[in-house]
Amino acid sequence: MSVCSMTGFAYLQIPTPLGLLGIELKSVNSRYLEVNQRIPEELRFFEGDIRQAITTRVTRGKVDCRMQWVGEPEFEQTLNTKAVENLLKVQQEVLAVCADAKVLTVSNILQFPGVLKPASIDEEALKNTVLVGLQKTLETLMEARKREGEALATVISGYCDQIESVVAELAPKLPMIIENIESKLQDRLSEALSNSLLENSTLSNEEITDRIRQEVTLYAIKLDVDEEVNRLLTHVKEVRRLLTDGNEVGKKLDFLMQELNREANTLGSKAAAIEMTQTSLALKVTIEKMREQVQNLQ
Repeated sequence: MSVCSMTGFAYLQIPTPLGLLGIELKSVNSRYLEVNQRIPEELRFFEGDIRQAITTRVTRGKVDCRMQWVGEPEFEQTLNTKAVENLLKVQQEVLAVCADAKVLTVSNILQFPGVLKPASIDEEALKNTVLVGLQKTLETLMEARKREGEALATVISGYCDQIESVVAELAPKLPMIIENIESKLQDRLSEALSNSLLENSTLSNEEITDRIRQEVTLYAIKLDVDEEVNRLLTHVKEVRRLLTDGNEVGKKLDFLMQELNREANTLGSKAAAIEMTQTSLALKVTIEKMREQVQNLQ
């Protein structure tokens, strides 16, 4: 199963018993699933079914669903007297509080949602027609999200290549880097401490040399980044596996980005040579670029 982006767009026009209806779906990235609807008043009676149809297909992202009549609705309208009565009742309450308020005109009243309603309508037929059209629009939306997801997966895979390349360039240099650091540290310690210890200690020269060697070895162990490098490569391997498996991988990949960044930071904190510092910076830049793309995945 391919990975899907949270970004997509779809539009479809369908004939209904009340006229031609335009259905527009737009989705963008979001931490959770959020559905917003803007639909004609005539479709409000099954608004919950519209939401359910969307949430059944989409599991993450901000989805805007907009439905509107194309041209003039092809149905006779009649006055919803109950809605008008309620509106006029509210108007009287407002006038009691604010006597200077303007009285509603006929034109104002007719513009309020629910005041006009279809004279006759087969609600079940209308509902089924719109939901079928919505499913087709959702299919188009999901195809768009899939194409976008496949493109993002290719980009993220390229960043994985870059991380592996940076690590592969540093790995052969590490033994020599550690060796040079050990050599310089041993020389400095020997020069700084040997004479002082010999003059003020009962230790022999061999014992002092052995102690310096122990300190240098401990310092070299602290500089060892093999563990961080191995974890970096393990995380990259897991990123590739998730991209191959597909399905809902956005949150899992986002967690892996945090772990990759943690290892890159640790590598930087242990940097004792310019090559290690440059590697840490290159890794952090690449990981940040990857994280930005991952945040678009479902």
